[in-house]
Amino acid sequence: MVSAATTVRLDDRFARDLPELAVPWQAADVPGPRLLVLNERLAGELGLDPDWLRTDSGLGLLTGTSVPEGSTPVAQAYAGHQFGGFVPRLGDGRALLLGELSSGHDLHLKGSGRTPFARGGDGLAAVAPMLREYVISEAMHALGVPTTRSLAVVATGARVRRETVLDGAVLARVAASHLRVGSFEYAASTRDTELLRRLADHAIARHHPGAREADNPYRALFEAVAAAQAELVARWMLVGFVHGVMNTDNMTISGETIDYGPCAFMDTYDPATVFSSIDQGGRYAYGNQPKVAEWNLARFAECLLPLFAEDQDDAVTQAVESLGGFRVRYAEVLVAGFHAKLGLPAGTDGSGTATTPDTVVPDTLDLLERHRIDFTLFFRRLGAAARGDDGPVLELFTDTADVEVWLRRWHALEPDAAGMDEVNPVYIPRNHLVEEALGAATDGDLGPVRALLTVLAEPYRQRDGLQRYAEPAPADFTGSYRTFCGT
Repeated sequence: MVSAATTVRLDDRFARDLPELAVPWQAADVPGPRLLVLNERLAGELGLDPDWLRTDSGLGLLTGTSVPEGSTPVAQAYAGHQFGGFVPRLGDGRALLLGELSSGHDLHLKGSGRTPFARGGDGLAAVAPMLREYVISEAMHALGVPTTRSLAVVATGARVRRETVLDGAVLARVAASHLRVGSFEYAASTRDTELLRRLADHAIARHHPGAREADNPYRALFEAVAAAQAELVARWMLVGFVHGVMNTDNMTISGETIDYGPCAFMDTYDPATVFSSIDQGGRYAYGNQPKVAEWNLARFAECLLPLFAEDQDDAVTQAVESLGGFRVRYAEVLVAGFHAKLGLPAGTDGSGTATTPDTVVPDTLDLLERHRIDFTLFFRRLGAAARGDDGPVLELFTDTADVEVWLRRWHALEPDAAGMDEVNPVYIPRNHLVEEALGAATDGDLGPVRALLTVLAEPYRQRDGLQRYAEPAPADFTGSYRTFCGT
């Protein structure tokens, strides 16, 4: 592990390969940096010394105010479809890519000040939204969902004006890269095919090197991204995660979850669940997420058409064929995942022969929706039912007739209780607990955030004394809960 600033190396591969998409920039001054949370385990995995990161030099790296010699921090350019409308120039308005660590991960900041892409914003961030991303992203990682990771949150000592005046903060996060569908939309909008090709080659080299050996590497790139996104969104659905703002600039080429703004976890199962205050029409509701992902990938395919084939009719035909793979892969991962949650075989015996009724998953979800049952609690308590005790599941229902019929059918399939405990979490970032912890942190008490992080680091292991972390929010909280982008 490194112990001095001079031994930290940040490669500027993105800026070198794609200068048209990189604006060299400097983070804003930080008048009074103070470390709020540090992900020591992640730091070690990245080859960074946690003790050094706590020093003035380390805080300089985590805020972008003191970077290693030879580094080229940049604001990345990208476009995006936001709630269906195309915006040709978005970019890192309050973020900076510091560079690529020796581990191959991007080190990236949020809340580091205005850039040329700020679009009138101040480029700053407040403590609570940055801690929200830290908490939720680390919880997602512990749940096994591909995600950007949070390395640290540093209070800046600056004041941020929102509805009220708040304490400022910078989030340092890492990712396989910060390439997005919006990056390709930006390149495609320039009508510079060679820029588009260089971007695609960069993406292939970083994320999907196998595509290079394909007869059509760029079509293979698209298919790899579509498969990665199909698996990602299916995993969101399996844990009840609602991203909240699935614009194309928030869809990564790597297949990692990115940008935890108005995100939340569903309590009561309802496909129409929306938490985001800006999603008035429910475009990004829980049940719409796979459709939106497919729509976003269609926009990605449109960008790549010039690379698929010289004949545009041929290119469109290829794109349509390849996009069809998204639904197939999504269904495979989703059905296998729900079968695992139910303690059942994957769904087929490998030859295509069904091992369980085709209706088992939709019937289960229909039961939960009709009776407004807590999604996480139901599946976790099924583990007890698989061991012969139906009581904990029945307690969730006011009218048990339907669930008793369902349980008899399910028991006949001989579910595997031990396997269920490995995929059905006890602890998720319950929205009321997240808000409680963030409220305390805003008032200067980080104890609840640290306690929540400790619980969420092991979501599948039930522990004594942590019952409140496994309980759903009060009904009056859930009905009125809204999340915000935090900009």
